[in-house]
Amino acid sequence: MQYIWLIWSLIILGLWMVVYFFKRDFRKIMLPVSLATMLFGFTEPLFVPGYWFPPSLFDLAQKTGFDIESFIFSFAIGGIGAVLYRILFPVAEIEMDIEEKKHRRHHLHTYILIVPVLIFFILTVTTRVNHIYCGIISLFTGALATLYCRPDLKVKIWMGGLLFMLLYFIYFGSILIFFPGYVKAYWNLNALTGILISGIPIEELLFAFTFGMFWSGLYEHIYWQKIANHKDYKRRLLVS
Repeated sequence: MQYIWLIWSLIILGLWMVVYFFKRDFRKIMLPVSLATMLFGFTEPLFVPGYWFPPSLFDLAQKTGFDIESFIFSFAIGGIGAVLYRILFPVAEIEMDIEEKKHRRHHLHTYILIVPVLIFFILTVTTRVNHIYCGIISLFTGALATLYCRPDLKVKIWMGGLLFMLLYFIYFGSILIFFPGYVKAYWNLNALTGILISGIPIEELLFAFTFGMFWSGLYEHIYWQKIANHKDYKRRLLVS
């Protein structure tokens, strides 16, 4: 089982590459989001060995807490999470009007974007809760904050969470078909709820759901984009 984590990471990276090369219009979203998400690889020591302790390339996880696989995995899920909704439900996006940007909800725009980081830091410093729960709570809180600031993205955010959780369920389940003992061997189940759904720790699915929620609206939130409808298009055409 030495290279399962590496193979697992490369599989999801392969999926990222397929989307990137065949969906050219997604590239401007995927690459910057993936590069930003890749930085979460630096948080791996917070999860090893408290959450899990996988064999890694060059035994880096065991020796340092860091591993190359985490950076590959984080890079891949960032880009996929940002465009998954658009793959299944093609939509056009346009920039928000200046007047829309002035709405009082957007006065906290910058602060809302960093809510997950702040919540994660506070929970990590002030509690002894397993860091996976800190991550789940932070991402969910960040998604709710985004919903407050960008209620126009509510369908995309909730569906993004469900879609990414479904993708992750299939992805994780495919690993267990070939390596059914992987979870019990390398997850610290005694420190978790111990609830498994088709062999998958419920914490993994909750992470996937909250990650998909927050990441599905991240690009639009940062760059002031919104999903265009017929009325928007008509108004823009008249203006131009």
